[in-house]
Amino acid sequence: MTSMKKIVMAGFAAAMLAFGTINPAVVGNAAPDPSHVTGQIMVKFRDNRAAAGVLRQHGLTDGPDIGDTGAHLIKVPEGKELRLIEALSRNPVVEHAEPDNVVTAATDDTFFGSQYALQNTGQEFFNNYGTISTDPVDPPKITVAKGASDADVDAVEAWTTTTGGGTKVAVLHSGVDLDHPDINPQVVARANFTASKTNEDKYGHGTHVAGIVAANADNGIGVAGVCPGCTILAGKVLTDTGLGSTSALANGINWAVNNGAKVINMSLAVRASRTLETAVNNAWNRGVVLVAAAGNGNNQTKIYPAAYTNVIAVGATDNNDAKASFSTYGPSWVDIAAPGVAVFSTFPNQDFALREPNKRSLSYDIGNGTSMAAPIVAAVAALAWSSRAAPTADTVRANVLSSGEKKTEMSAFWAYGRVNACKAVSPSC
Repeated sequence: MTSMKKIVMAGFAAAMLAFGTINPAVVGNAAPDPSHVTGQIMVKFRDNRAAAGVLRQHGLTDGPDIGDTGAHLIKVPEGKELRLIEALSRNPVVEHAEPDNVVTAATDDTFFGSQYALQNTGQEFFNNYGTISTDPVDPPKITVAKGASDADVDAVEAWTTTTGGGTKVAVLHSGVDLDHPDINPQVVARANFTASKTNEDKYGHGTHVAGIVAANADNGIGVAGVCPGCTILAGKVLTDTGLGSTSALANGINWAVNNGAKVINMSLAVRASRTLETAVNNAWNRGVVLVAAAGNGNNQTKIYPAAYTNVIAVGATDNNDAKASFSTYGPSWVDIAAPGVAVFSTFPNQDFALREPNKRSLSYDIGNGTSMAAPIVAAVAALAWSSRAAPTADTVRANVLSSGEKKTEMSAFWAYGRVNACKAVSPSC
């Protein structure tokens, strides 16, 4: 599909590790306060005809549906959420009542040479990034370090079979930049499920994730996505400060399914919820592959939605093809891994991102985390959708997981090794 890329890049040494610092909530960091959205709860009734009467007993009124989950979003007095949940849960008409928990972020194309996750050409850069020039006018040429590990996912090899064929991937996050030339043209639909005033990505994480999936390839600028022929459904479920709600995420999943998503990526984390699990299961039952970040706690603690059975949970590897130091792990529930250290991608072309001290003057940035690994796997799933006749969610998921390259030392961390795009799309790879 594509010619060999010229291996050049402009260094971003000062900002390389900064991207992780702007994403507050991932496992291992302090939980946001409060842990649930104030002034609302989620309630599912066994008989909706009785809902109004039950709620009236507590001075409440019925609220809107949360996607296709059967749950309703009920407004309540601030500070009384947990007390009302307890009271409603005792009523036999109520199937379940639960808090609306806070959702948080889990953090020739000019810069193709820096994308070791796609093709292992930037190894020396990632071993020595602190000494690379930051002059964007005369960037240094990067060569493969002698004996460097094969840490990439063989994306370029996969492109000889397919580049995605317009497969829709939903990125449920903080939105996607409205005018970034390397990713905005790939966005075919947008929706905002937050209280933020616009669909603009004023947090940064969503644009970075979307670029990993489907940034334009061979357009003479920037980076290439793992699935450059894919299109993006940009669902904004995190606000401009990077926080969201379970109900917003569930609504986003429902919207993505109704708008033709074949893959849903969720680089975010939240506590377990029956409402969210229902939304996930509904999407899976309607033929959608779901992918989520496993977290950055360097432990085996489950986070959601990644830990749900019908979601592919993704850990992170580094540029030496080893477990990333921060990655959550556990072969009993973390399915597969992908590069998540120093992943280069698009970043909003907005004043908040370009001004000091961020120095993201060219609208690209480095990110670290399972948030970066998950969209690589989501993009591989999209490639797998487009590479075979009559695919199903079951077969696509199986192809993605079976593609994993297993090393002996990885068996203690995830079930299927590190994803390989070429093997996922073609048995002959």
